[in-house]
Amino acid sequence: MVDTSVVNDDAIVARRVRIVVAAVLIPLLVAAVVGMIVMWPGGDVKVASYQTAAARGEVTAIEPCPGKQQAQQCNEATVKLTSGPDKGKTVPIQVPNASRTPIPAKVGQTVVLGINDDAKTLAERYSYVDHDRTGSLLLLAGTFAVAVVALSRWRGFAALIALAVTAVMLTQFILPAILHGENALLVAVVGGTVIMAIALFLTHGINAESSIALSGTVAALGLTVLLGWFFTKFCQLSGMASEGATGAQSMVPDIDLTGLLVAGMVIGALGVLDDVTVTQAAAVWELSAANPSANRRELVAAGLRIGRTHVASVVNTLVLAYAGAALPILLVFAIQGLPARVVLSQESVAMEVVRGLVGSLGIIAAVPLTTALAAMAVADRSRELVADAERL
Repeated sequence: MVDTSVVNDDAIVARRVRIVVAAVLIPLLVAAVVGMIVMWPGGDVKVASYQTAAARGEVTAIEPCPGKQQAQQCNEATVKLTSGPDKGKTVPIQVPNASRTPIPAKVGQTVVLGINDDAKTLAERYSYVDHDRTGSLLLLAGTFAVAVVALSRWRGFAALIALAVTAVMLTQFILPAILHGENALLVAVVGGTVIMAIALFLTHGINAESSIALSGTVAALGLTVLLGWFFTKFCQLSGMASEGATGAQSMVPDIDLTGLLVAGMVIGALGVLDDVTVTQAAAVWELSAANPSANRRELVAAGLRIGRTHVASVVNTLVLAYAGAALPILLVFAIQGLPARVVLSQESVAMEVVRGLVGSLGIIAAVPLTTALAAMAVADRSRELVADAERL
């Protein structure tokens, strides 16, 4: 009988894996951290001329706006302010009526209001912006957190912390650095590498398996960057068709929309790359535990068989996710009866095609890369276990 209880003991991981981690992964992580420090945005990214104060209030009454013509277009809601400089006061607010909005305001609902500081009267100071969805979103987030912790326990709790770190990195580094004029693609690569390192090591621990998964993720991420940049240029994509691109350029005229488009591809592919590489590394580790005498070729072959099944489903998921994002505009093209070649040539569609296929190519590359690295680690380790058992 061969004792495989030490299958996750990093002390007997193949020496070449330690060399790979020390000579490649550690310098890359150090470079990413240094790059993040150098590009860390200093100062506030907010532009004073674009700032809009906001308040919240509860609708206590609602009736048609005075005047026959206005009554057909809007309702006048009486709103009790629950936040803002005039908290506790009641103000009249014009809101769209049921025929002009898909979700009309009703008594008891909380709404978000814009504040005009230059208004002379209280009634003119506030304007309707949208429904306040904070409570329902927090409930959904709480349900998600409870489900994750209930299923994965402490590891799920660590994953939630990693998710919080990702949100902080996005809001405090990636977005502000791009707004400060840093290269969007470089910022995405540096930020994405740091995010993946923190997420993997925090969720799965600092060990050989996590290091292999991270190595495969970084390698596939680099390929995704190259493919995204090349096909964005090759397909002549400007980035103007991206949602919010025009607004971002009007506020930041020097922003590189093409680089921003590729950066979005990189960030969008990160989560799926993480899933694939962690699964592949874990699969090879478990295969080694089940058959300690398996050599490198056998582990690679078995790991790739698992990877093929995983990739087939993940790629379909990724492509469908991007297709879902473009669904409204695809409906418009369908109504117009345009030929498929014309539809695909539209930048708004071509952009989603490039995103989906480039991300999928990165995922496909991640499988053999991670599988091969993991097999290098555990194949040699398996022979050591067998040799030890035979000596006993």
